Amino acid sequence: MGQNVIISELFGKDLAAAISECEHDRTFVLVDETTRVKCWECVKDYFCLKGARLITIGATDSCKTVETLTEVWKALQEGGATRHSLLVNLGGGMVTDLGGFAASTFKRGINFINVPTTLLAMVDASVGGKAGVNFGGLKNEVGVFSDAAFVILYTGWLKTLDEENIRSGYAEMLKHGLIADKTMWAELVGFDLARPDLSKLSVMLGKSVKVKERIVEEDPHEKGIRKALNLGHTFGHAFEAWSLRRKPVLHGYAVAFGLIAELYLSAALTGFPVEQMRQTVSFIRAFYGVLPFTCNDYPELIELMHHDKKNRGSEINVTLLAGIGEIRIDQTLSEEEVREALDFVREG
Repeated sequence: MGQNVIISELFGKDLAAAISECEHDRTFVLVDETTRVKCWECVKDYFCLKGARLITIGATDSCKTVETLTEVWKALQEGGATRHSLLVNLGGGMVTDLGGFAASTFKRGINFINVPTTLLAMVDASVGGKAGVNFGGLKNEVGVFSDAAFVILYTGWLKTLDEENIRSGYAEMLKHGLIADKTMWAELVGFDLARPDLSKLSVMLGKSVKVKERIVEEDPHEKGIRKALNLGHTFGHAFEAWSLRRKPVLHGYAVAFGLIAELYLSAALTGFPVEQMRQTVSFIRAFYGVLPFTCNDYPELIELMHHDKKNRGSEINVTLLAGIGEIRIDQTLSEEEVREALDFVREG
């Protein structure tokens, strides 16, 4: 993997060191309307950011569009960015995804540093070299594999998050536990998400990131084992795209509901232990609630799944588990099996 992931305790020092390692005739900082207030205000006076040009975009995944991308390209151009400039992406997964794509394509690529400020971005979006935007109503439909020069994970940002955003990121950690080992999974389903201990969560975050780093290093372009990271995402992306047309849910919530569907199918099709499936599902239902879809929404959800990037031809492709840490990639589903899983998500 081409990027350096730093788990930081002294953020200012680590950011300055990362910037000094990157060629930069000009420095730009990308934020959204939320992180401009909650995060930029905390760092704007750092000496290493002296003279940096701020680019602000709208918040939430609804702004992860080609139109917003064009705004960032335009701001870089008008700010005098060259092939030797640097973009620092300060924000959640939407900012690191869109900012990484903007940097990777502007003048055929400039250096960028990811500073994820949400738990979701720390454990998922900012690590692994994927960048992109939503297009045509589909998640991450256009994008690239492109490594940030550095990813700086500073858990102090967790104090800025509300309960929903902590839970959203935690869903990806739960996925990492399921594809890793029983010890990690047991720690995750035993954690009290109602009253999260942030110091303990920070330690668990480090373990979670290492799972993703190990898999991405082995398979950077998703030809094989990296598909393990898609657990929960075939259904999850469909749920998320469906919700964007109604009342949007956070990415991690959609993944959590996707995990329910795909663990059910794992128990039905690949031998995943039913008791561990039910324990995980009970944890998700307790902390994530329910997604308010009905059987009338099945055709739309199935159509969205047919557009998933992991598919080949007209087949719906998923990652399932035979057990915790026992990964089965490239599993194909019939529409009947999809409907059965949707029934389970909706009715339990």
